[in-house]
Amino acid sequence: MDNRRMPYAGLEAGGTKFVCLIANGPEEIFAQARFPTGPPSETLPKVIEFFENHRPFAALGIAAFGPCDLDPRSPTYGYITSTPKPGWENVDLLGTLRRALAVPVGFDTDVNAAALGEWTWGAGKGMDSVVYVTVGTGIGGGAVLSGRVVHGLLHPEMGHIRVPRVPGDSFPGNCPYHGDCLQGLAAGPAMEARWGSKAEELPPGHPGWDLEASYLALAVNDLTCVLSPRRIILGGGIMNQRHLFPRIRREAQKLLNGYVRSPLILERIEDFIVPPALDDRSGGLGAIALAKLATEQKWGQA
Repeated sequence: MDNRRMPYAGLEAGGTKFVCLIANGPEEIFAQARFPTGPPSETLPKVIEFFENHRPFAALGIAAFGPCDLDPRSPTYGYITSTPKPGWENVDLLGTLRRALAVPVGFDTDVNAAALGEWTWGAGKGMDSVVYVTVGTGIGGGAVLSGRVVHGLLHPEMGHIRVPRVPGDSFPGNCPYHGDCLQGLAAGPAMEARWGSKAEELPPGHPGWDLEASYLALAVNDLTCVLSPRRIILGGGIMNQRHLFPRIRREAQKLLNGYVRSPLILERIEDFIVPPALDDRSGGLGAIALAKLATEQKWGQA
């Protein structure tokens, strides 16, 4: 069968759940399944079984939680590396699936794939540069610049940037590596540790939301100055609290203070800081985009 007529397979391998898709894009999803992330010995056979039952497909895209080894020259390319997820450290995710399924494979982090998915079909469509940041159990981010996903020494770790303390905030942070990095101050577990309740249980008027908006606006400020994207997309479970968006936009404008003299910042900030258009499908559809690029041999690094 002509590969161009086949659908694509996508795997969003998350720290809490795995999502498998057979699709061509958001309007053509032919099959899907999701299950909790268990040990590799239990989870990967389920993934392989799903895809074996839905052949043929042209290629597989893998969007994986990390850290991951994205260097094709490395002997551990495609491995999940130093993750704190029990049982997943140094697991050869790419190799295991490529050997089992014998199709071209595109591999990247889940947040890089989400950025690619939004750039291909969602809130970043038609733009030359976008940043996607997910705010949930952790904080991570990916970027597409000039049509290429950003890699380098490793891959972007936007959740572990250091941001200045909001005056009066004495919470020590709960990142096991850095304490008070962005993730340690503003991810879901940090909010729960700080306030004694899960983020989704806090009412919109709770002072925790203004503090959360302040830290996320600091991240927006830094990403704007470093990467100069056309759009910053904020997704993840925390950002389901849509009242956060106007707070973040106002604070980001204050922090940038007229220095970045773009109409998007000065006049149309609501078009610069946006929610994902693909909702919680950004990562899975990003994996489909990775599969498509794998067949075209266009995946790579910026």
